[in-house]
Amino acid sequence: MAGPYCTQILGDLGATVIKVERPGVGDDSRHWRPPEWRDQSVGFLATNRNKRSIAVDLDRPEGQDIVRRLACSADVFVHSMKPGSMEARGLGFEALIEQNPKLVYCAISGFGERPPWASRPGYDPVVQACSGIMSVTGHAETGPARCGVPVIDMGTGIWAALGVLAALLKRARTGRGLRVQASLMDTGLAWMAMHLLGVLAGGKTPGRMGSGVDIVVPHQGFPAADGWVLIAAPNDRLFGRVCEVLGTPEFAQDPRFSTNAARVTHREELIALMSARTAVRTVAELLAALERAGVASAPIRDARAVAGDAYLDHAGMFVREFAADLGELPLINFPLVVDGERAQTMQPPPALGAHTDDILAALGYQPGEISNLRAQGLVG
Repeated sequence: MAGPYCTQILGDLGATVIKVERPGVGDDSRHWRPPEWRDQSVGFLATNRNKRSIAVDLDRPEGQDIVRRLACSADVFVHSMKPGSMEARGLGFEALIEQNPKLVYCAISGFGERPPWASRPGYDPVVQACSGIMSVTGHAETGPARCGVPVIDMGTGIWAALGVLAALLKRARTGRGLRVQASLMDTGLAWMAMHLLGVLAGGKTPGRMGSGVDIVVPHQGFPAADGWVLIAAPNDRLFGRVCEVLGTPEFAQDPRFSTNAARVTHREELIALMSARTAVRTVAELLAALERAGVASAPIRDARAVAGDAYLDHAGMFVREFAADLGELPLINFPLVVDGERAQTMQPPPALGAHTDDILAALGYQPGEISNLRAQGLVG
């Protein structure tokens, strides 16, 4: 998902994005279902809006020529294939920059382009495992857990988009194209920076903390009579306010809990004592009391509860666009507000090859040539 997410960000920012897919098959994520929306994978729909689709066979010279012609008139070329794959097809950086010296070429891979890891296939859970993220996710009494959101894929897409924008700014000054490289593994290491630095500084190996963190207590989920509440008190002053809310002001003076360092040392004792008091109050009662005390807190909600949040809908994060093959499609909006506005361009994800003919015609292909390419299975 890293490449599609990167280009969706660029599309949300106003770029004209042409998505190149395999004829008859398309992006793998088109087939990740259920869940689905009118026979379309939500995995695909979530990362491919604001794009046009052309279906081209990249394994045949004629298909490679089509993409080469596209790259000649493009500002940016993004791919997320294994290192060497595009070079073998004549679509590597050196080949394309020779034809389009101003091209920004972005290559996304699993493990970078240096051997021996360059040839390894990379997927989000694989990198969550080998970067250490799974070792610090989940609960101590259970096995390692994958983060429930594809943070590696989506994070790499964000880094790649940031790199593309930086390269475009530099190109505006120099007039020269650049190469941008992003990898899932580098993203995983970036997300693990605090934990890795702790180990390199001589600290202990971090473990799984559930909903909490290893350096601040309390900073985690607590049981309520009818659900769960996240309480975050990153300093002694706020911890004192939590104690007042729970009716245990003496905890703030207890030598075991009076400082954050002491609370970290006596974590299990404190969490057990606090949990016994939160468990007899409802989520609403706890949240109201914590809010009055100025303590950061939140209900721990599932996706259905979040999707039904009227405030988020009113804030513009949920949008609905109409597509002939999808009806009224709900989409999650671009997560930035610029000059008081969110992204205004919001086209639904395209059907496979929906724009093949238009794109080929813009490249100079005649109707007869397009028909011939389709008859040979080169485009779809």
